[in-house]
Amino acid sequence: MSAEKSSLHTRNLHRNPYDFDTLISCVPELKQYVFTNPYQTVTINFSIPKAVKLLNKALLQHYYQIKNWDIPEKNLCPPIPGRADYVHYIADLLAEDQREIPAGLQVHALDIGTGANLVYPLIAHRSYGWQMLGTDINKESLENAQHILDHNPDLLSAIHIKKQPDAEHIFKNIIQPEDRFTFSMCNPPFHDSEESALKGNLRKTKNLNKSKVRKPLLNFSGQQSELWCEGGEIAFISKMIEESVLFSCQVLWFTCLVSKKDNLFKLTSLLKKLKAIEFKTIDMAQGQKVSRILAWTFIPQKNRKNWFI
Repeated sequence: MSAEKSSLHTRNLHRNPYDFDTLISCVPELKQYVFTNPYQTVTINFSIPKAVKLLNKALLQHYYQIKNWDIPEKNLCPPIPGRADYVHYIADLLAEDQREIPAGLQVHALDIGTGANLVYPLIAHRSYGWQMLGTDINKESLENAQHILDHNPDLLSAIHIKKQPDAEHIFKNIIQPEDRFTFSMCNPPFHDSEESALKGNLRKTKNLNKSKVRKPLLNFSGQQSELWCEGGEIAFISKMIEESVLFSCQVLWFTCLVSKKDNLFKLTSLLKKLKAIEFKTIDMAQGQKVSRILAWTFIPQKNRKNWFI
């Protein structure tokens, strides 16, 4: 057994090593991919897409009571522990203004680019009872997300999905004049081209296999909108920041993951220019990978305290 994953958030249910006996009891098919490595650790080969998908299915079923979770082979298969961390750090952010973590359907939140996996809304609702709206530009991804919800009817009143009809926009067409969101969240496309995405995919596969791999496995790939956009991460988040000004009174906190630390200077400079009342960077670590959440608000602190009144 490996040590506790102490880099994960203290409330993260995945801090301890995976209990594969329990997970296999949830998803028996997972068993064929589980083995003991040379360090005597029970694990799976994370470069095999099917193995990762079955692990996710078991984790979501055991820890979050999500039944029949599945995604098409072509879609992004997210690591559940890291996704859960983002949710828990947002909970801490909200608690700073409210003195405690606000729970239940009073928290109405927006997941930009929810994808076919719907993972952020699923974890957020199961963890804190929040009401979630997942958006995406891809029709097929949203159809799969709806399929997950249909298999979990108790979620239908708390998690909704909505298609963004215009890839040039992020909040426009989604946030209506009467809407009021406690926060938005987003895991933006990282790469600036398909070629860059494939190279990154190949690099990750090589690192996992510690061997020469000429063709990348698709565990880390996904639909174009999940992986890359023109201008990459910096362009996408910059657009998000600029558009957030138009909805500055309707969203308490805007948040977004930032993979490249070097992008933070430009992004925070843009926030200063657009007169954000407050912004902060929250560091997250999962193993050797370090990422960060950029959070910003246009709501003065005294008004943030009364957001739910």
